[in-house]
Amino acid sequence: MARKPATVEQVRDAQEHFKGGVNFHNEKKYKEAIESFKKCARINPFDEGHLDELAKKMKAMSVKLVQESIGYMGCGAVHLKGLVDELSEDEKDLVPVDSSLMDAFKDWD
Repeated sequence: MARKPATVEQVRDAQEHFKGGVNFHNEKKYKEAIESFKKCARINPFDEGHLDELAKKMKAMSVKLVQESIGYMGCGAVHLKGLVDELSEDEKDLVPVDSSLMDAFKDWD
């Protein structure tokens, strides 16, 4: 089945999971952070097998929990940016996308 472009609701949900993950990470609740970042990346995924592939790589590298959280944070951030990029300017106003995230995303292009 072909992937459909992101909706406003999907971006809202992904952004909430991502922000929740960042909060958990800052509180040193790394397992909870990882789960939040995974939830973000599972919303309208660009590649169905990406999270499984990342999990295998993390396990193979024997990373610490904080490093694993950072890895999933990066995955969630890239995914969220991809979803945001699919929205029109009018749709972005409906989300609204967190301004600090938008500022960070501008530097990625």
